Amino acid sequence: MNTLISDSAVENSVDPRRYHESVKSQRPIVATRPPVCLYLETTNRCNLLCTTCPRTYEELEPPADMSWELFTSIVDQVPDLARAVLHGVGEPMLVKNLPRMVRYLKDRGVYVLFNTNGTVLNERNGRALIAAGLDELRVSLDASNAKSFREIRGKNYFDRILRNVRAFRDLQISESHDKPVVSAWLTGLKETVVELPAFVKVAAEIGVKEVYLQRLVFFDEKAIGKAKPDQALFESMTRDDAVYLKEAEDLARSLGITFSASGAASEPGVSLKNTDGHSPWSMCRRPWSLMYFTANGRALPCCIAPFSQHGYEHYTLGDATQQSLREIWNGPAYQAFRAALLSDAPPKACANCGLRWSL
Repeated sequence: MNTLISDSAVENSVDPRRYHESVKSQRPIVATRPPVCLYLETTNRCNLLCTTCPRTYEELEPPADMSWELFTSIVDQVPDLARAVLHGVGEPMLVKNLPRMVRYLKDRGVYVLFNTNGTVLNERNGRALIAAGLDELRVSLDASNAKSFREIRGKNYFDRILRNVRAFRDLQISESHDKPVVSAWLTGLKETVVELPAFVKVAAEIGVKEVYLQRLVFFDEKAIGKAKPDQALFESMTRDDAVYLKEAEDLARSLGITFSASGAASEPGVSLKNTDGHSPWSMCRRPWSLMYFTANGRALPCCIAPFSQHGYEHYTLGDATQQSLREIWNGPAYQAFRAALLSDAPPKACANCGLRWSL
């Protein structure tokens, strides 16, 4: 997603403080353009119990799938939409209407992707997603073996997922389908960094050509499961950790696999490392470029906020079931959020995110 600034811009700046001030001055609290990206939480239901996910430990909102009416209402209000991400805190492939949603977006020329745990990926729904025109299918695997998978993701589905993804890739290859591009993702934990090379090997064995190491975001207080400070790979990466990372990079290269460990952003190839210590959160452009809606229609600033601060009430910016997107986008709550993000006292969810640059 091209909504964040890469750290090359910071590294090439002569004066980091001046750079940060110029970045902030370019973004008024009243957004001058509508969003170009939507995160649509197609469901908040899930069939796993991941130890890095808040929904495992508390009910964030009433269980729901996003209704077709709510989905189309939101999409139709963004005529210049360029990118749609169809996931939130649930498993999108549990949603019956998912291929239909993908097709609706593709008919409007939108780039569409989502993360899946791969547990229910089968030939029928795989073919449906191919036919719908899905651009990317990101498989959040988080482990290189069944034991680690169960410890991190709560259930014993590792082998099933590998079979599902391998079968899907075989289908794509046999029928010459280039889309969706399939990638494998591992959340960066101190506990599993040793598995990085093995993770790359597993990806190769199931026919996946792209591997990404994703950062861990954790709460400031009341840590949950494995989402806590002693598990995060940030700032003080050890020499041993670096060895595993280098080994994974070399192995990926030898296997013809793309490997990215930028980790400091939710998208590959984009990094926001805290290189100078000057309000790193102020570099984020998400409140000026994207909107996130939960399955119930609640507007949140981004997909990271639920993992960074407890309680949706702290960063709810509107309700798509009661307000138009225009009203939400430059309403009082969004303006106040943008103003805080550009200040030295950012919203708590942003400070937690911005100060914890993993890898």
